[in-house]
Amino acid sequence: MRAYELMTIFRPELAEADVRNEVTTLETALTDRGATIKSSDFWGKRRFAYEINHIHEGYYSVMTFDSEKDAVDDLDRALGLLDHVVRHKFFRPE
Repeated sequence: MRAYELMTIFRPELAEADVRNEVTTLETALTDRGATIKSSDFWGKRRFAYEINHIHEGYYSVMTFDSEKDAVDDLDRALGLLDHVVRHKFFRPE
């Protein structure tokens, strides 16, 4: 297993409770694939440094976990298809 960090930015039109539910859904999807969640941090709504697709702000969340590469690839593909996710990025902290 490898250590990963996932930063996700959700659309600002969503309610905060809905975004927190989405983060919980992401955690569940990872644990179902054998990942171990180390920490999950919800940053709330933040203003972007630059405009992304005519959007100026979004809800940020950061999750740290240990997982196999296959689970990360599956989640990366799924996050890319979701309309309410503005951006997502996986990091490998060394």
